[in-house]
Amino acid sequence: MRALSEVVRRCRGELVAIRRALHRRPEPGFRERATAALIRSRLRRWGIEHRAVCGTGTVALVRGGRPGPTILIRADQDGLPVQEKTGLLFASRNPGWMHACGHDGHVAIALVAARILQEGRSDLRGNVKFMFQPAEEGPGGAGPMIRAGVLRSPAVEAAFALHLWNDLPTGRVGITPGPVFASADEFRMTVEGRGGHGAAPHQTVDPVAAAAHVLTACLAVPGRRADPVRGAVVSFGRIQGGTRQNIIPDEVVLEGTIRAFEDPVRRLLLREIPRAARRVASAFGARVRFELQQGYPPTVNDPEMAGRVGELVREAFGKRCLAGGIRSMGAEDMSLVLREVPGCYLFLGSGGRRPAAPHHSARFDFDEDALPLGVELWVRLAWRLLGDAEESRL
Repeated sequence: MRALSEVVRRCRGELVAIRRALHRRPEPGFRERATAALIRSRLRRWGIEHRAVCGTGTVALVRGGRPGPTILIRADQDGLPVQEKTGLLFASRNPGWMHACGHDGHVAIALVAARILQEGRSDLRGNVKFMFQPAEEGPGGAGPMIRAGVLRSPAVEAAFALHLWNDLPTGRVGITPGPVFASADEFRMTVEGRGGHGAAPHQTVDPVAAAAHVLTACLAVPGRRADPVRGAVVSFGRIQGGTRQNIIPDEVVLEGTIRAFEDPVRRLLLREIPRAARRVASAFGARVRFELQQGYPPTVNDPEMAGRVGELVREAFGKRCLAGGIRSMGAEDMSLVLREVPGCYLFLGSGGRRPAAPHHSARFDFDEDALPLGVELWVRLAWRLLGDAEESRL
C-alpha cells in the first residue's frame, strides 16, 4: 500500500483518541446524547458550521471558498444492545451496550476528515456536508434526517458512506457497483389451530405440526419462486408455542426476516411467503395471521460513482488494494439516501492480519490502522470531486 499523506498521518493519535472516547460510551439509537455532544464540541472547536437534526443527529457543512456542487459523507453513530467481552482498556462503560459494529470508527473518520477539509476549504469548488446519523441499527435515522432536510440547503448532488469491515484485511477497500446491502423486512406469523391433549391429536387442529410445515415451505420460496442468482433469503429467528410436552397449544408464533438485493425480488417474496404459509396451514385445518414490518430497502451503488471511487482507490493505494464483489445480506438505511441521490457505499478493510471477531459480536474490535485510511479516502474524494481540476468535478 502506498504511503498516507503527511497531514493524515499526523492525525492518527487524534483519530484513535476520538474512537476510544466514543467506544467507552455506546448509546441506543436516538439517545446518543454523549456521542452528539462530543461531535458538536469538536465541530465548534474547529469552527465548522453545524446544526442539530432529529435530536441527536448532526449536520455539519464545510463550505468551500468557491461555488460548486455539494457532496455528502455519512457516519452512523449508535451502539448495539450487546454486553462487551473484549477486555479492552477502553471497553464500554455503559452496561449492556457496545460499539460492536464500528460506528465509533465511522464517526472518528468523518470528524477528522471534516477538520482537514475545513482547513483547506478556501480552495474547494463546492461544499462537503457531513451527516452524523443516529439509529442506523434501528429504528432508522436516515429517513427522519432526510425528511428534516439533510439533502437540501445546499442541495446534495452525491452521497458516500463507508463501513469498517472485518471480513477484509486492513488496507483493502471493497467497492461494488449495484446492490451492496439487501433489504430487510420483518414478519410475524401466528399459526392458529385448536389445542388439546397430546395423546389425542385427532381431536385437535395441531398448530405445531402445521407450523413445522409452514416453516419448511417458506424457506423454499426464495430458491423455488425467485431466480436463485439474484440473491434472496428467508430466515426464522424465533418460534414460540405451548406450555408443556403433552398439551397441544391453540397457536404457534414464528418470527423472521426476508431479505433481497433487488426490489422486484423483494416484492415477490413479500407476496409469496404469506401465500405459501396460508396454503400449507390450511392443509392441516389451521389458519395463519401474517404481520409484516417493512424495513430498509436495498442499498444500491450508482455504477458511475462506484467507478470513480474505485479509480481513486487504485490511484491512492494501488490496484491490489481494491476488492470487488463485496456484498452483504445485512441491511443499511443509507439505502434511503442513495435512493435520493447517486453515490457509493464502500467497505474499508479493518480485519488486521489475523481472523477478527465478527460484527455484532461481544468480542468485536477492529484494527485501528484502518482509521487513517478512511480519512485519506474521504479527503481525497472531496478534492477529486471539488478540487481545481475541472475534469474531476461532478
